[in-house]
Amino acid sequence: MKTRLLKLWREWRNTALFFGLVIVPVKSVLADLNWVPTGSMNPTILEGDLVYVDKAAYDLRVPLTLKRVAEWANPERGDVVVFFSPDDETRMVKRVIGLPGDTLELINNVLVINGRSVDYGPLSSEQSKGLAPQWQERARFAEEGLDGRRHAVMALAGVENPKRSFAPIKIPEGSYFMMGDNRDNSRDSRFYGIVKREQIVGEAKRVLLSFDLNNWLKPRLSRFGEALQ
Repeated sequence: MKTRLLKLWREWRNTALFFGLVIVPVKSVLADLNWVPTGSMNPTILEGDLVYVDKAAYDLRVPLTLKRVAEWANPERGDVVVFFSPDDETRMVKRVIGLPGDTLELINNVLVINGRSVDYGPLSSEQSKGLAPQWQERARFAEEGLDGRRHAVMALAGVENPKRSFAPIKIPEGSYFMMGDNRDNSRDSRFYGIVKREQIVGEAKRVLLSFDLNNWLKPRLSRFGEALQ
């Protein structure tokens, strides 16, 4: 048995060392991939999307930790970010809605930021075409503007959701308020509260690959390489 293990080690040691010394640090510090299994970011991100995450978008960290050794930017309103949930440390993908120092309010799914209602407009059918038919029939879509950046959001008709409104809250320094674009089907800061800066691990930049989980993993070729808005 010992001889066999030594033989395996000699055959695979270069691969193991390359993986441990190169791949793991790069994946931990610079870039990563994130499969999305749920619809909380519909219609921007669909179930079955493989999303590219830029882990060096805001800072540089010690590999395999959340400790920062350098910082050059902070998340901006409208960024789609990957972070660890403050209640159970689940890795999540959501949109940055509230920045440090903001006063944030939600009135029947209309955001009010620092006393001003966010601008909403109609959404083109092209931006929601990838959704499953049952969501297309039930959903109401809009284009939401955050600091000049526009993206798709949706709500579900006929759903009683107490999280469609909340009283004004002040976002503490060093903290962020996250929400999913699927406002009636997202577990986000409305449930677990603010997210601290150190819990944010990177910015989700684009969809690399996409497969329809409800249709035998059929590739959604039109989404390959699509930048996230």
